[in-house]
Parts: sequence; C-alpha cells; structure tokens
Amino acid sequence: MGTSRVTFKIKGTTLPGEVFAVCGNSTALGNWSCQKALFLDPTADDEITWTATVNLPRAIHFKYRYFKCYFIEPKNPADLRQVLVNKWETHPHPRSFKPSGEECILDDGNFGIHNDIEKLDSGWLTCQSEIRLRLHYSEKPPVSISKKKFKKSRFRVKLTLEGFEEEGEEGEDDDKPVTTLAEKIANTLEIALISNNGYRSRHSQPECGYALEPGQWTEYSIQTMEPDNLELIFDFFEEELGVAVVKGDPLPGHVGSACLLSSTIVDKSSGLITLPIMSRNSRKTLGKVKVDYIVIKPIEGFICDMSPSLSKYWKPRMPLDVGHRGSVNSTSATLAKVRENTIASFKNAASHGAAFVEFDVHLSKDHVPIVYHDLTCCISMKKKMDKESSELFEIPVKELTFEQLQLLKLAHVAALKVNDDKENLDDENDVSENQPFPSLQQVLLCVPENIGYNIEIKWPCQQKDGVWEGNLPTYMDMNKAIDIILKCTLENGSNRRIVFSSFVADVCSMIRQKQNKYPVLFLTQGYTNSYPEFMDLRCRTTPIAMSFAQSENLLGVNVHTEDLLRNPDYIQQAKSKDLVIFCWGNDTNESENRRILKQQGIDGLIYDRICDFILGQADFFEVEELDELTQQLPDEAFVDCSCPDINHFACQSVPESNVSGNSYPSEIKSSEQEMYSTESDSGQSCSSF
Repeated sequence: MGTSRVTFKIKGTTLPGEVFAVCGNSTALGNWSCQKALFLDPTADDEITWTATVNLPRAIHFKYRYFKCYFIEPKNPADLRQVLVNKWETHPHPRSFKPSGEECILDDGNFGIHNDIEKLDSGWLTCQSEIRLRLHYSEKPPVSISKKKFKKSRFRVKLTLEGFEEEGEEGEDDDKPVTTLAEKIANTLEIALISNNGYRSRHSQPECGYALEPGQWTEYSIQTMEPDNLELIFDFFEEELGVAVVKGDPLPGHVGSACLLSSTIVDKSSGLITLPIMSRNSRKTLGKVKVDYIVIKPIEGFICDMSPSLSKYWKPRMPLDVGHRGSVNSTSATLAKVRENTIASFKNAASHGAAFVEFDVHLSKDHVPIVYHDLTCCISMKKKMDKESSELFEIPVKELTFEQLQLLKLAHVAALKVNDDKENLDDENDVSENQPFPSLQQVLLCVPENIGYNIEIKWPCQQKDGVWEGNLPTYMDMNKAIDIILKCTLENGSNRRIVFSSFVADVCSMIRQKQNKYPVLFLTQGYTNSYPEFMDLRCRTTPIAMSFAQSENLLGVNVHTEDLLRNPDYIQQAKSKDLVIFCWGNDTNESENRRILKQQGIDGLIYDRICDFILGQADFFEVEELDELTQQLPDEAFVDCSCPDINHFACQSVPESNVSGNSYPSEIKSSEQEMYSTESDSGQSCSSF
C-alpha cells in the first residue's frame, strides 16, 4: 500500500503559550484524542501559519479536526501530556482526505472555516477546573454596607486574580511541585453579565469593574490548574467619589476590598460565602459581600474525544413530538397500565413512532443513576397484627439503594392526594419492564436506538419563598452526581440522539463544561400561576433564560407552554438568537395549542399520551433520513408505477437502512448525508440531531 508524507497547514492567531494541533481517526493523529494529537509548529517567516508533517498510509479515508490549546508535558515520559483545549473545529462532518501520492500538502486555509462555513466552539474541561463567583439579587442585595458614609453609595466591583506561590520564595517546601509557566498561562479570569435585556458573554473587565444591578446576574469565571492556590480580591469603587481614597491611588473611588482564598471553597461543588469588605485607609470593616459560587471539575473516569461535535448542532426540521415520561398520561391520578418512566413506556412510545421521550434521572443511595420523576417516593408499611391496613411514608429517593428501590411497593405522591391509597399501589406481580426505578443504563441498552432521549437531570430547586423542592436543602455533591450520570450516558448512549436538560442553571453549566458530545436545553417556567417562583434569577423569565442559554453556549431553552401561548413571539426571539426552543406543560396536551405552537415554529413539544396522537406513525428519523437519500438519487432511479420490472425498482431506489439510520451503501451516500454524521475511531457513526 505504501505511505504518503502528509503536511497539515492551517492559518490562525494565537495567544502567548497557545499552539495549534490536529487530531483524527488514525494512530498518527491521536485517534481523536487531544492528548495524543499531532502538534503543529509556526513557520519561520509567518507567525500565523502553522504546519506539521506525518507519514500516513495511502488510499485510506482520513478524517480530522484542528484545535487550539495549551499543553503541559509530563514529568514522566510514560505519561500523556495535559492539554487544555481553548477552541476546536466543530463542523458536523470533519475535514477529510485520502492520500494517494508520495507527498501531500493539505492547505486548509483559516482555522475554523471548512467548506466556507465557520464552526468553532470553546473547549471542555480536560485537566483544569473552573471556579465561578456570582453576585446577584436573587434573594437580597449581595453587598451590605454598615459604614454610614457609604450607606447610599453605588459601587462598581472588579475581581482580581492573585496568589500563585513563586519559585524560590522564602520558606518554600522543596517537595512541593513548582507551578510551571504553562500552568500560569492557563489561568483565565473573565466576566459574564446576564439580564432580561440580553447578555455579555465572557470578556475582560473594565478598569473599575461593573456596577451591580438588581435585574442582572454578574458572574466571574476563573479556569485554573491549581484551584486551591488562588487569592481572589473583590475591589469596590464608589461611583461618585472622584478622588483617591489612598494617596497615590491610580484609580479614584477605590474604597475597600474583600479577599477570598480559593482553598476555602474548592472542596464543595457549590455554596454561599460571606466576606468582610475592609476599608483601604483605616482597615476597618465597611460591610460585607455575599458571594454565590460553584466549582466545576473535569468529568472523573472518562476522557472525551473529538470525534463528535453535536453539542451546538440541531438539524432544521419539522417540530418533534416528545413523549412526556414515555407514553402515559402523567396528569391523571389513576395510574395507567403502562407506567410512566419505565422501559415499557419508552418502548411503547418508540413503537408508535415518537421522535423523543423525556424522562428524569437522579441517583440512588449507592449512586446508581435511576429514572424516576420525583425526588421523593411513598412506601407502604404494613402494620403489625393488621394485614389490611398500612401506613405510607414519604422518603427521599437518594436514601434508598437501587436494590431497595426495585423491591418497593410504590405509590405516587401526587396521586395519593386525591385518591384512596390502595388504588394507587403497585401490583406486586408487575413485569420487569413496567417496574418503576429502572436504571439509566437499562433504559439506554434495552430501548430501541431509533428513539431519542431528552434526559432531565433532577436536582432540588429552591423557591423564592426559601422552600426547597422535596424538603431537600442539602443534597449530593453536584460534581460527583453529574459525573456518574454523564459517564453512564457516554459509555452506553451509543448512537442514540440525546439531549440533556435541567431546571437548575448550574446543572446545565456543568453538563456543558464537562463534555463535548451532547447538547443541553435550559428548562424554565417563566411567568406562571401554576408553580411557585424560583429563587434563582436566571429561571424567573423566559427572556433571561434565553440570555443564560446564549451566555453558556447551550443548544437552547425548554419553555413552559403557558408562557409561550401568552407570548408567542418568544419562539422567533429564540430562533433569532440561534437557540433551539422546546415547550412543556399541561397546556401542551391540547391539540389546538400544539397546532398553534407548530405554526409559530417550535422545535419540539413535550406532552402526555403521545401514542394517542401519533398512532401508527412511521419512525420519524428513519422517514427523514430516507427522504434525504431520495432527494439525492438521480431521476433514472425511479420508474413508473406501472413498470412490471419490480426487481429493477428495488435495486435502483432507496436502499434498506437500519433503524437508527447509520448504515448506507457507499455508492449512494450523498455528501449532504455525510454532513450529518461524525465517525469515531471505531468506524461507528453518531446520529445527528
């Protein structure tokens, strides 16, 4: 076969310490691993042109992507380098070529542009952590001033990053690893502003910071290799004070500071900390600032590769019908024969042609991801000496192991409030596929792959009145819980179309930052009389939810139908912001409301009793994929219906495809179809959305 000497060539600008690299579906290109990628070097006469040369086998179809990163070489040569991906190419179909001659130069033009289309995305967390500090008015003003002089002052706030121990400092422990230049370069500090009126995604702060506004969410993001070795200084500037507070101050109005040591917060995933604001001239306390924080860490036990790139990709199509918790009526107190959130329910929806099903996932006591809607469940306890009567106890699902959950005789809490207890108890002889609490792994492996999953990660929400969902003010560690759910999905999801969602904004942020494969929708209820208002400012209105989704670079939002029917222009607003928009809620159960929302351009509708409305419908994605192939066939492939040569039609027309639509004969697979699949190093393709 022989080899070709292949030179990769790309143009682009870099920051100090940044380099370009290329990875692809071969060992020489790292098999899609950023840690094993081929690193490029800048040319001597042109700092924006980067090249690298490698020998590759001829006559093999190679796929590859460029990315921009920092890297840290390991101290042990046997270990892999650490790579921090800053930007990477995310075209649904990667660059590709097939070398034939002895020499091959791939002049790929500008970084991020392929086939005249620019597709770039920020990287995910590989070996660095991200600390986010937030100042907002969700509950109370974040700054409280005790000194009378500044009681009515309006402050601007700026965060400064300090605190790395320098090599050779007095008293330095010789055994402590020295922070390298690359590790210091990899530290970034940016600010994002979110409100009903829009957003400003991550950017550098102005000289004196920003003023705090009641309707604005102010968030500082710090990415670092040493999350426990930072000193973070909040500087407070009094807006109307035009003179220096301390002699020689370069900036006027700098009245005080508050210091946060990252080592005090990094052991928890989230929390709230109160810091004293110290005056700069007398070193007395001016007041205090409440800092809301989350710490996002890389996913534990799984390494993402660069073969898929669907986290921001959604294929334009007709609105999707999504079965709420499968195929049953979740609004009725009387349980259906096919129970919601079970394998049987999902199979039923799949067999009727539903495009997606939506369900909730959280963890059991022994950290098994399970599918169940409520954070609590009711268990029936039989009384001693009385076989007929029993008592029901509500208990958090997280307090029961997976094995215990499988043994429960279960009742739905909502149903028990309106009906007699015994009507709603499980049949002890239920078949396994209709049992509640299936594991996420079972649901991923046992249900046909042609049906997509909208996986809502269940997490306690706090209402504006301070009450926590399920009476669970303390819950699991968010990093650990999400890592378990993501790892299970990434390992067992195969080619299934999967979209994550959550009502908790921080959960959405973590899912987005920890992996690069699956897209995320932010769930919001907006203005409604049906549910209590949430504490989190980002959840309260549909406009601010869209601003949050844009700032976090999410796929889109999932909006309460009541809010959309009242404000149908939200749908086009979302689309103008390049956001996908789904809807949920009891109002979606009405066929007339669904018709109105589909006319407005909604992307997906989540509703009950989906099998009653799509009875007998063919598989949505299979029909879609066959239509695409049909459009690409030449006219001579189709014959008149009266033609007696049936075998000719069968040979020349659309070929038989599998249910997931991932296999097509190469002679008819069009370039359009190739755009909507990506290939892993195993040769399997990932279904498009």
